[in-house]
Amino acid sequence: MQTCKRCIYHSEIPKITFNSDGVCNYCEQYDSMNTQYPTGEEGDKIIRAYVAQMKEDGKGKPYDVVIGVSGGCDSSYMLHLAKNVYGLRVLAAHFDNTYNSKIAVENIKIVLDKLGIDLFTHVVDNKEFEGIQKSLLKASVPEFEAATDLALATTHYMACAKYGIKHIWEGHSFRTEGVSPPGWFYMDAKYIHSIHKQFGDGKIKSTPLLWLSKWIKWMVINKIKKFRPLYYLEYNKEEVKKFLASEYGWQWYGGHHMENRTAYFINNYYLPIKFGIDLRWCEYSALVRSGQMKREVALEKIKEPKPFDNDLLVEIKTRLNYTDNEWESIMNTKPKHYTDYPTYKKTFERLRPFFFILLKSGYVTRSFYDKFCVLKETSKK
Repeated sequence: MQTCKRCIYHSEIPKITFNSDGVCNYCEQYDSMNTQYPTGEEGDKIIRAYVAQMKEDGKGKPYDVVIGVSGGCDSSYMLHLAKNVYGLRVLAAHFDNTYNSKIAVENIKIVLDKLGIDLFTHVVDNKEFEGIQKSLLKASVPEFEAATDLALATTHYMACAKYGIKHIWEGHSFRTEGVSPPGWFYMDAKYIHSIHKQFGDGKIKSTPLLWLSKWIKWMVINKIKKFRPLYYLEYNKEEVKKFLASEYGWQWYGGHHMENRTAYFINNYYLPIKFGIDLRWCEYSALVRSGQMKREVALEKIKEPKPFDNDLLVEIKTRLNYTDNEWESIMNTKPKHYTDYPTYKKTFERLRPFFFILLKSGYVTRSFYDKFCVLKETSKK
């Protein structure tokens, strides 16, 4: 198995290639993005110019920006940046899938209270949501969290539409968590609904999914844009965690995406055991590329077993009403791929010119455009 000479990606990563120096195409993608999204003084100028436009767009309205909150490091720090550094009027938005950890709930409260930021929350009907989760498990696809991720994104748009807000800040940083390889995951509303229709009752009322027609309306009619400020900052997650702890009493929850219990379950149990997907390959490679972790350290850390609280597995099986034998059947069913089910993928590809305009205008992210509109993927590899 060939391993990249620069990061720790290897030849089993989907769509990977290596140049003559043994460096993978994902490192080359990182270098391209590093140039496209400058940090330092130049990055700060870009953010402040965008902030000025946000304040202009927010005149006569109660808020300038919506920021999704999970209790995690990235979203908590963005609240601080937006309010205390850039002087924005922030509305926090949260999708509650009923699986928040105690630490996540406490983190959200202490940061919002100290900053004096209002919260917009959408709470899902837990029986409906558990039905969708069961359908995704029966479909044998890795996107167990897709309904949560889509509902979170939709909640941001719902908050914007309610208050006339035109801007959403997202907390992703390609320098600390990377960009997941195409072929690992896919998500759209049609995908979730088609699976739930086949394996469940197909009814989706309280779970807000990003249906294409509504999404286009929010972008084209409501003119709601997305921005990732961490792309333009020298963002060191370890330093940020220390800052949040000392400034706000924020608590670390033990690992990337572990602030939510279903995210913890999928990342530390379901994905690695059933699908052989370990997101640490993505995270550690990003940290190596950005100089925040030494390559030899990453190669050793990736060998460590992922922590997992078995009580969580018991909780998942209990809430979803699975017996031990039924759970074994779920875990032993042959893995499937998103191409086995109806999706919007071909529609996104046909609408590529339209989404390119949206990309250039700041309405969709580069990662969405590249993965969903440009890449014509027909298999996992």
